Amino acid sequence: MPAPDRLPARLLFITRKWAPATGGMETYCLRLTQELSAILRVDVLSLPGRANGMPPAALALFGFGLKAAWRLLAGGERPGAVHLGDMALWPLGLLRGRATRLVLSAHGTDVAYHRRGGVRGRLYGAYLRLGARLLAKASVIANSRATAQVLAETGWRTAAVIPLGTDFASDAAIAAPDGSVLFAGRLVARKGCGWFIREVLPHLPAGMVLKVAGTQWDADESAALAHPRVQFLGPLEPAALGRAYASATCVIVPNIDPGNGEYEGFGLVAPEAASAGGVVLAADCGGLADAVIDGETGMLLPSGDAAVWAAKITEVAGWSDPARAAFIARAQGRAREYYRWDRVARDTAPLYS
Repeated sequence: MPAPDRLPARLLFITRKWAPATGGMETYCLRLTQELSAILRVDVLSLPGRANGMPPAALALFGFGLKAAWRLLAGGERPGAVHLGDMALWPLGLLRGRATRLVLSAHGTDVAYHRRGGVRGRLYGAYLRLGARLLAKASVIANSRATAQVLAETGWRTAAVIPLGTDFASDAAIAAPDGSVLFAGRLVARKGCGWFIREVLPHLPAGMVLKVAGTQWDADESAALAHPRVQFLGPLEPAALGRAYASATCVIVPNIDPGNGEYEGFGLVAPEAASAGGVVLAADCGGLADAVIDGETGMLLPSGDAAVWAAKITEVAGWSDPARAAFIARAQGRAREYYRWDRVARDTAPLYS
């Protein structure tokens, strides 16, 4: 990290992703700005979400854009750096002033929407390509190497890949695993829960069940929950989720390529589960390659290879109690050491200098 006198006197952080809306981008913006405030002066211009946890409405987004533009164009003390919380906000970077450093953060959908095709996808792709040309000198942060690769498709150059942090931790004392496999997250095709139920679950030891903690989004994925060896838990509160991570034989993050251009920008459930004392098995695809330190915080397995997944889960189920305890202790310690928000802030700060 640069010396304090090399950092700008003031940072203006602009984000349309803020509480009470919930999600990975909202958590990123909130926790990063909190940790950066220990390093330099941070002014946050944010658009709060709706009380039910959903993102703001379109009219609110339009009004926020005008408000942010006015803030950048108005007189008074200019910030030494402006940080835009996601790539969709790039036009605001044109208003920052020549002497102001510009940083943008890239996550997932905000860089990959063009892959969906159709009129909207093509228009968004053109929108991003225009931004890449007009803001060629901006510093862009990708949350994973996969996100950096998708950014390049529309001409953006990544200045740094900075994996995310997590505050999730659980010290649940689990004497022995409960014989289940746990999936946590939204039920969408790319996260692979439906694929796992169809292709892997039938080949696991008799009596082993899959517990699913999360929310239903996709009809086909939801239909797969009818399998007799699946227990749907719905969304869990953090304390209950921490116990579920720690008590499962293993926590699976079995992402697949859905064939429509969608990808996992990071995969926060992987460091969350490791921090909580779970044995993490994740697909080696998308941002999960940066959300898991292979062999340390969990294990990366080939995406879509059902035989390998079934064999590894059977192997983990056969671990002795001492072997399991030793792996969890190492993984939990390493995850809590690396996937921290103060580390994310330290890695980000040099881009402002």
